[in-house]
Amino acid sequence: MHYDGLPTNYRQQLRDRVMRTAERVFRRSAATAVGRVVPGDDDLVIGTGRVLELAVLFLDISGFSGRPSASPNEQRAVLQALNVFFSEMVRIATDYGGTVEKNTGDGLMAYFERVPGPGGANAPQRAVAAALTMMHANANVISPVLRSTGLVPLNFRVGIDYGHVTVARLGAARQFNANVAIGTPANVASKILAHARAGDIVIGESVAVRLPAKWLQWVEFHGPSEFQYLSDGRPYPLYRYIGRWV
Repeated sequence: MHYDGLPTNYRQQLRDRVMRTAERVFRRSAATAVGRVVPGDDDLVIGTGRVLELAVLFLDISGFSGRPSASPNEQRAVLQALNVFFSEMVRIATDYGGTVEKNTGDGLMAYFERVPGPGGANAPQRAVAAALTMMHANANVISPVLRSTGLVPLNFRVGIDYGHVTVARLGAARQFNANVAIGTPANVASKILAHARAGDIVIGESVAVRLPAKWLQWVEFHGPSEFQYLSDGRPYPLYRYIGRWV
């Protein structure tokens, strides 16, 4: 992947993917609910975990509970919009080397593992680049497709933090079980969404200090006083990443 913009061929691939997904979704007589995506289900034994350095990305659809969904037709419209939207969001996360840990219906969580050795983009940079591509895809491809079919576009916000996270498998054998990400960075990435507006990418200090120097011109200080670090109560500086792909 390129990390300083979107090459023309990727923009076209993105557009083609969304169009194929939309055609498939709108051909269905009844949309199906977006399911959980958990790669590598068999990699962990229930009750065990693996500690990794991860950038954790939370995406949350803004104003989702206010969308009309009382009637079957309204519910079908919501499901169609979600299918088109999340199909591409999941694909973008994986394009940037991320693992989608869960889909909550109105959001998703993905993590980006640190790759040892020199060269390539680090995990925080890949997570921010994925968020930028998600914003670009939604504004320039997904929203126009939804509008063209009479559906209301989706707006969303993103929170990202970085640090040591334990990826564990919880549950009971032969019953419900799933992979979960446990650790302060995962909690922070989720909680800082409360300090983000629709269209915002809010990042923790651990992400900001690991971005390339030329990216820092797009990092805007958000303030330390509004958010307390979960492990010890210290104020934790937050930043908005205000750059966008053009």
